Amino acid sequence: MSLEEASRQLEAAIHDARVSFDCILLEELDRAHTNAITARAAVDAAEQAIRVEFERREAAKEDSSEATGTAD
Repeated sequence: MSLEEASRQLEAAIHDARVSFDCILLEELDRAHTNAITARAAVDAAEQAIRVEFERREAAKEDSSEATGTAD
C-alpha cells in the first residue's frame, strides 16, 4: 500500500458519503446505508495505508540512526 492508495480510498469515501447523504434526502435508506458502509470501509482502508507508511518511515528512521550511530 502507498499514500497514493490512501488518497484514492479517501476520494472514494468522499464520493460514497455524498451519495449516502443524497439518498437520505431522497428517503432511499437502504442505498444510504449501503453507501455509508462502503464509505466507512474506504476510510478504514485509507487509515491502514497511512499507518503502514508511517511505520515504514519510522523503521527507516531508526535504521538510519543505528547505521550512523546517533540517537534521537
